[in-house]
Amino acid sequence: MSQARILTDREFRKVLLFIAAHKHASRNKCLLYMSHLAGLRAKEIADLSIKDVLAEDGTIKDQIYLRPAQTKGSRGRTVLLPEKLRAELQDYICARFRLQVKDLHVIHYTDTSRALFYSQKSAVRGFSPNTLAQWFGTLYSSVGISGASSHSGRRFFATHLADNAVNPKVIQSLLGHRQIQTTLLYCSVSPKAMRAAVELLS
Repeated sequence: MSQARILTDREFRKVLLFIAAHKHASRNKCLLYMSHLAGLRAKEIADLSIKDVLAEDGTIKDQIYLRPAQTKGSRGRTVLLPEKLRAELQDYICARFRLQVKDLHVIHYTDTSRALFYSQKSAVRGFSPNTLAQWFGTLYSSVGISGASSHSGRRFFATHLADNAVNPKVIQSLLGHRQIQTTLLYCSVSPKAMRAAVELLS
């Protein structure tokens, strides 16, 4: 079985433009970023609840804990959220609940065990892992990108970290892999990385 295709920067921008022109743009952009900037699996994204990411004071947490039931292999792990992703989550939650940033703390007076990402069928349960994986595939197909899937984001995440000389053991921990060999399969060798390598010889 071939690996999921890693989107180029141009393809990623193309997907963002497509999302911006269609319904549920705020949610869909955030879903894309959760995959690419946090390296999460479709199952892990689908299983997130509002309380997983929203702190008591209404701010977005800078890290979230995935419980064993939320992960592949039933091993809990901590996921670090970069600033750009936290900003997208904040924008999405504001848009979803029609609130100003300063008012997000009031969401805690509601049921925060609801799914973080609502689906058209259910705002409470949200997506199932399977329907979210299908959603990613349909999204990429809609913009003419073949070979991409819900795993493309995890490969993008791993490869971009590797391109920036992040220690493979760090990438392994961030992805939640048991074996470093699995992590290395996610890291594609890019022309940029090859060029940077040979320039070290100058």
